Amino acid sequence: MAAQETVDHKYVYDFAEGNKDLKDLLGGKGANLAEMTNLGLPVPPGFTITTEACKAYLATGREPDGLAGQIEAHLESLERGMGRRLGDAHDPLLVSVRSGAKFSMPGMMETVLNVGLNDRSVVGLAAQAGGNERFAWDSYRRLIQMFGKTVCEVPGEEFEHALDEAKRARGTTSDLDLDADDLRGLVDAYKKIFLKHTGRDFPQEPREQLDLAIRAVFESWNAERAVLYRRQERIPADLGTAVNVVAMVFGNLGPDSGTGVAFTRDPASGAQGIYGDYLANAQGEDVVAGIRNTVPLQDLERLDKRSYDELLAIMARLEGHYRDLCDIEFTIERGKLWMLQTRVGKRTAAAAFVIAGQLVDEGLIDLDEALHRVNGAQLAQLMFPRFQLDHDFEPVAKGVGASPGAASGKVVFTSARAVELAAEGEAVILVRRETNPDDLNGMIAAKGILTSRGGKTSHAAVVARGMGKTCVSGADEIDVNVPAKRFSVAGRTVNEGDVVSIDGTTGKVYLGEVPVMPSEVVRYFEGTLDPDEADDALVRAVHRIMAHADAARRLAVRANADTGEDAARARRFGAQGIGLCRTEHMFLGDRRELVERLILTRTDTERSDALAALLPLQRDDFVEIFREMDGLPVTVRLIDPPLHEFLPPLEQLAVDVAVAQERGEDVAKEEALLAAVRRMHEENPMLGLRGVRLGLVIPGLFAMQVRAIAEAAVRVTREGGSACPEIMVPLVGAVQELETVRAEAEKIIAEVVGDSGVEVLIGTMIEVPRAALTAGQIAEAAQFFSFGTNDLTQMGWGFSRDDVEGAFFWRYLELGIFGISPFESIDRDGVGRLVRIAAEEGRAARPELKLGVCGEHGGDPESVHFFHSVGLDYVSCSPFRVPVARLEAGRAAVETVGSDSR
Repeated sequence: MAAQETVDHKYVYDFAEGNKDLKDLLGGKGANLAEMTNLGLPVPPGFTITTEACKAYLATGREPDGLAGQIEAHLESLERGMGRRLGDAHDPLLVSVRSGAKFSMPGMMETVLNVGLNDRSVVGLAAQAGGNERFAWDSYRRLIQMFGKTVCEVPGEEFEHALDEAKRARGTTSDLDLDADDLRGLVDAYKKIFLKHTGRDFPQEPREQLDLAIRAVFESWNAERAVLYRRQERIPADLGTAVNVVAMVFGNLGPDSGTGVAFTRDPASGAQGIYGDYLANAQGEDVVAGIRNTVPLQDLERLDKRSYDELLAIMARLEGHYRDLCDIEFTIERGKLWMLQTRVGKRTAAAAFVIAGQLVDEGLIDLDEALHRVNGAQLAQLMFPRFQLDHDFEPVAKGVGASPGAASGKVVFTSARAVELAAEGEAVILVRRETNPDDLNGMIAAKGILTSRGGKTSHAAVVARGMGKTCVSGADEIDVNVPAKRFSVAGRTVNEGDVVSIDGTTGKVYLGEVPVMPSEVVRYFEGTLDPDEADDALVRAVHRIMAHADAARRLAVRANADTGEDAARARRFGAQGIGLCRTEHMFLGDRRELVERLILTRTDTERSDALAALLPLQRDDFVEIFREMDGLPVTVRLIDPPLHEFLPPLEQLAVDVAVAQERGEDVAKEEALLAAVRRMHEENPMLGLRGVRLGLVIPGLFAMQVRAIAEAAVRVTREGGSACPEIMVPLVGAVQELETVRAEAEKIIAEVVGDSGVEVLIGTMIEVPRAALTAGQIAEAAQFFSFGTNDLTQMGWGFSRDDVEGAFFWRYLELGIFGISPFESIDRDGVGRLVRIAAEEGRAARPELKLGVCGEHGGDPESVHFFHSVGLDYVSCSPFRVPVARLEAGRAAVETVGSDSR
């Protein structure tokens, strides 16, 4: 029965059977081809092999039962509909075999065109094309090249060398100048290359070509570059790819044919208009590969007005149907327009906000949907600086501004060198004639990408936009010489290691490092740019969407700030208080001597004197912060790290004392300090005498800090301000620890506050796993919890952040043990479960318990959504991440409402 169910399982769908909502099953490309077919648009007929077939193949290493028969049935149906047979010697049907995952992965998986060509059908193809032998042999050499590289792992550069040699022999630099005889000779050369590397002749049986191509697409899901791209873009590894088998239409039949890519709006800026690239007498891969520079899509109006007008009408229809920017691939075959693909287009961060605002204005989406379509990572990109060009900087070249941003760095010419230098901490710009999927490692490592070929739809442009990397493409004034590791431009030679700057908005390239200036978005957040007066559509769109996010969100957003300056900046960025003020930062600088006195004391009197000297300094710190946050809550964490962190390292101090002793110098003070450091030395200080333990062991330490906080709050209140302090006790693992500290603190607060009206809350950090597991008990003594997810992650996983990220995290990411570092985005299953348990049990014991988070995860978009779902009251993050957290808190709220309504 089970076997019969497997055989009967449907693995293949005709385009007419699907729709755009079946992306999980048919992949993005297949689902959208089906949608366009059902809209009546001119789509070449074909069928889609599902992602389920791919997953079954990858799990077993063989095709699932029933797949071969279903492919055969759909192929026969396609042949009947076209009136041709695959690879027929007289009137051949040719097909393309294309990957198509649920999420767009441009260039990461495989495509094979012209499947079905062989030594016999190439003659039939020429006759079919009206005796155009050049076209037929050009198509055949493309098949051998793509099939050899994709299916049989023949080195692609060998085919490129053979093509270059054929052009050299003809005395040209363009493959368009090769005639039928040249291409026939090139096919023979390609066959020899294929035989040399595979040990067999190029397969002549069309069905064998098709089957092998399908398997190659399945296997490309786990190719190194695809795995790397999924990891970079956080795409799940278990989705698999669909395979689309489509009847070939040809853009390389002559000047009345061609291929192109179009966008319904500018994917770089969001501006409305006609954007795209067109290449006459070419197949689709020529455009995205960037091997020939394209012409702007507007030129198609002059070349073929009928196709141009039809294309614009289809673009408008698709954008209205999908209610979003659409990325479209098309081919014109002898004046007949064919739609090969559409998808919701990748766009830059700036375009995402601008387009969302435009679509609201056009009535296509509402503000909730607009908020859903942007994200915190995009907003963070918009806050990066841009070039300040009021100095004497003249561009040496100008290409296409393919992905905006300002990037400067050392020039490198290979992906491997980019990775190598980036690992050493160098900023690099990857310079290539054109990139290809094998360059992905280098593109990830580089600050920016510069190519001399291609346009806004080339591989470099599309991938860079997806990753948020600055990119300038098609800077054809630059002559790139990769073997010599240099490029020349405007009479200058730029060698590997020289610094260049690229502007991904204007497409301009500068020699040397160009200074940068704050972005307009940062100026808006800081209050120095009024959005109503801004000419920039981006600033207006950000303002509008942020206003909606703030109105929609339930989570408050606070900031981690330790000084008045940080507090003021956080407030300008929209923080609703301070979620973490680290008092140990106040012990640094010129106060180290006072800390040393505290550590070296031997009597209660000496200790009291040292604490008394620190008290007014701490009080002044808090006065400054409370003034800046007037009326907003300020959570002050009592000193957390071990005291020896404020002293010189043991090894260095021991050497200094020994050297001074050898010289006969008076080192009494240094010897006392060394003895103290040795006395306090711990093998694992992060799990030692710190936090609440330190406050209980060093009499008067926490008391001094509590008094400073309370006195500062009273002073600010009596000045006419409003102070709302919250005292947070760190590293509590047992309720008895908190009870002891709280009893002492409440006596001091009562004494200091008197009738001033100041209210001081006392709570704790939940950063020890035991605290999370006994949260119900601890809540009896706490008025609030703040989750310290940095330490909770360290202790939950049992590793030190300072030691392990460079030691083995790279390997864990490579093996897929981590999808992302648990310090970057919260581990929902483990550490997140501790947070959930503590939140639920704490609130069960004390319903009014205030809950927040103050670890680095407070500014991580994915983590903010988790904290919303757990029911926390606020997140806290660095001041510059506050806008990101505000946006994501709003997105979490509207997405929760949307899912509830569904």
